Amino acid sequence: MSDKPGPEDVYEALERLPENVVGEIIDGELYVSPRPALPHMRAGSRLLALLGPFDLGTEGLGGWIILAKPELRVGPRPDVLVPDLAGWRRERLPELPMTANFRLAPDWVCEVLSPSTEMLDRNRKMGVYAREGVNHLWFIDPRSQTLEVYRLQGGDWLKLGVHTGNAVVHAEPFEALALKLAPLWEW
Repeated sequence: MSDKPGPEDVYEALERLPENVVGEIIDGELYVSPRPALPHMRAGSRLLALLGPFDLGTEGLGGWIILAKPELRVGPRPDVLVPDLAGWRRERLPELPMTANFRLAPDWVCEVLSPSTEMLDRNRKMGVYAREGVNHLWFIDPRSQTLEVYRLQGGDWLKLGVHTGNAVVHAEPFEALALKLAPLWEW
C-alpha cells in the first residue's frame, strides 16, 4: 500500500487550502506557495495595465483576452496551474467559458518570479507550458528588474532575449507595442 495520496485526495487537498496561499498540481503532486509579495503583485498589475490595449482593442491593437491569475486545468490528469498572467488569442477563445477555470492552454503566459516560486516556475511549470503548446512565455523578476522572453519552437523553449532596467522593448507576442519596463519596478 502506498503512502502517496491518490489523485482525488490531491484535488481535495487543493480545495481545502486556505485563501492566503496559491495551490497548484503538477503530475499529481500538490505545490503550495505563499501569496506574492508587493513588488511581485505590483509588477504583474503594471504589466497587465501596459498590455491593456491588446485586450481592449485600443491604440490599433487587440485580438487578445488577457487575465491575471487564471486557473488552468490542462493535460490528461489534469495539471492545475495558476500563472500570474495569461493571454489567449481571440480566434482561439472567442467566448469566455462560464467556469472557474480554463481547459484550453493560453497562447502566452507570464510568471512573475519570487524566491518561493522561481524553481517551480522555471522547471515544472515551464515543462507543462511546453507540453501544452503555450507559444510564448515571459518571466519577470522584480528583484533583478528583468524580463525574459521565450518562444516555443519544436517543443523546446528558445530564449529570445533578456531585457533589464528601464529598457523599452518590442517583445513577442506583443511586439507591436513599445513596452516600457520602468513602470514595472516603480513604486
